[in-house]
Amino acid sequence: MRRLTKLPPWWTYGLLFPLAVLNCWLALLVFEYFRALITVLVVATVFSFLLDYPVRFLRRYGLKRDRAVLAVLFLTLLILVVLGVTLAPILLNQITELATRLPSWIVSGTEQIEAFHKWAENRRLPIDVSGLTTQLSDRLSTQLQSLTGEILKFGLGAADSLVNFLLTIVLTFYLLLHGDRLWEGLFKWFPSKLSLQLRQLLARSFHNYFVGQATLAGLMGLSMTVAFLILRVPFGLLFGLGVGVMTMIPFGAPFSICVVSLLITLNNFWLGVTLLAVATVIEQVIESGVAPRLLGGFIGLNPVWILVSLLIGVKVAGIAGLLVAVPMAGFIKNTVDTWETSKNKSMEMDAISSIEPAEL
Repeated sequence: MRRLTKLPPWWTYGLLFPLAVLNCWLALLVFEYFRALITVLVVATVFSFLLDYPVRFLRRYGLKRDRAVLAVLFLTLLILVVLGVTLAPILLNQITELATRLPSWIVSGTEQIEAFHKWAENRRLPIDVSGLTTQLSDRLSTQLQSLTGEILKFGLGAADSLVNFLLTIVLTFYLLLHGDRLWEGLFKWFPSKLSLQLRQLLARSFHNYFVGQATLAGLMGLSMTVAFLILRVPFGLLFGLGVGVMTMIPFGAPFSICVVSLLITLNNFWLGVTLLAVATVIEQVIESGVAPRLLGGFIGLNPVWILVSLLIGVKVAGIAGLLVAVPMAGFIKNTVDTWETSKNKSMEMDAISSIEPAEL
C-alpha cells in the first residue's frame, strides 16, 4: 500500500481510467438490457411531474389527493382519446399521402434543378449543378425507404407499444399517489442539508425545462399550423404540429423548419421559399420575445453542452435520454455550481476565523 501511495499521479489516473471505462461499459450493458423498462419509468416520471400541477390546483379547492389524481388522469385520458379519434386519423392520412406524393416531389425537384442549370448555361454563368440532381434523387429516395421502414417497424411493434403505454399510465398513477415517499426514500441516503439542496435543484431543473418547453411547443405548433394553413401549404396540419413537437427538443424548431421548407421546395420552389421566410420570422419572434420569459436561462448551459448532452442521451437511452438529457445536464451543472459556492464560502469563513485570533 505504501508503494502504491508513492506512485506519481499520472500512474494513479492511468490505473483508474481502465477501471472507470470497464464499469461504464458494464453499466451500459445493464442499461441496454432494461432499456424498455427504464424508458417506461422515465416517461411515467415526466408525466407524473407535469400532471402534479393540476393535482395541486385541485387540492387547493379541498379535494383529496387520491380523488384529485383520479380526476386529472381521467381528464388526461379523455383528452388523449378525443385527440386519437379526431386528430390521429387526419395525421395518419396525411402521412400516408405524403409518402405517396414524395417520389413525384423528388422528380419535380430534379426537374427544377435541371431547368436552373440550363438557365445558367444559356447566360454563361459559372454554375454547375449537373451532379446535384442525381445526388438529390438518390439520397432522398434512400431516406424515403428508411422512413417507410421505420413506419412499418412502428406498426409491427404497436402491440408492444400498447403494453408499454398501459404500464406508463399505471406507473404514472402510482407515482402521483406515492411519488413523494419514493423521492424521500431515495434522498434519505444523503445528509439532510445536501438532500434538501439536491431535491430543490432537481425539481427546479425539471420544472423550468418541461413546463417552459411544453408551453413553447404548444405556442410554436399552433402558430406554425395557422401560418401553414393560411399559406395553403400541403399537409399544413402535419407539418405545423411536427414543428411544434420538435420544439420540445433544443434546436428542434429550426431543424424541422428547414426540413419542411426543403420538402415543399421540391414541389413548389417559391412556396418553399415563402414558407421558410414566414416560419423563420415566427420562430424568431417566439424565441426572442416569448422564450426568454418562459425559459429565461433555466439551466445556464452553453449551447454546445446542450447539443452534447442530447447526443449522449439519445445514444445511451434513446427516447428516454432525449427527454431528460438537458434537464439532467442542467441539474449536474447547478449542483456543481452550488457545491463550488458553498466550498468558497467555507474557505472564506475559515480564513476569517484564522485572521481574527491573530488580530486579538
